[in-house]
Amino acid sequence: MTQSDDLGRVVIPKEIRRTLRIREGDPLEIFTSNDGEVIFKKYSPIGELSSFAGQYAEILHKTSGRPVVVCDRDHVVSVSGIPKKELLERRISPALEEIMEQRKNFVYGQSDSILQPVEGVERTALVAYPIISAGDVCGAILFLADGDPTVPTEAEEKLLQAAAGFLGKQMEE
Repeated sequence: MTQSDDLGRVVIPKEIRRTLRIREGDPLEIFTSNDGEVIFKKYSPIGELSSFAGQYAEILHKTSGRPVVVCDRDHVVSVSGIPKKELLERRISPALEEIMEQRKNFVYGQSDSILQPVEGVERTALVAYPIISAGDVCGAILFLADGDPTVPTEAEEKLLQAAAGFLGKQMEE
């Protein structure tokens, strides 16, 4: 049972925060059901842009020929170039989370490591850039390998870097 204090604050138990990957300061949405239940949901600014991000991913895929994935800090929110049911709404991997937390990009072939960005999916990332809005990391955009991974071109890196910057700016408005 959870109680609120005199300011109306509610403590979410540690185990639930860990399971849902809720960090200190993460925004939450609060809903009520017809039965009087209170529902907490992690707020995803990228989720708000999911149809826009989906259109952008579609254009990137048509331009590059590469599968494109856009995710928030927890899940895949849009996919283009591969079947959506394979990745949509799936949880991102701890490795991709770490890249976002460190505000780093990933380029296949520039290190010995590979990046599998989605839990339980064998696909490899070719390029990944964090999406930063108003100074906060709110997601990432990626090109995936379609079969055996190949080293991306500099143009593909720049294309994804520009996409991450553009999506970050869109969320600020």
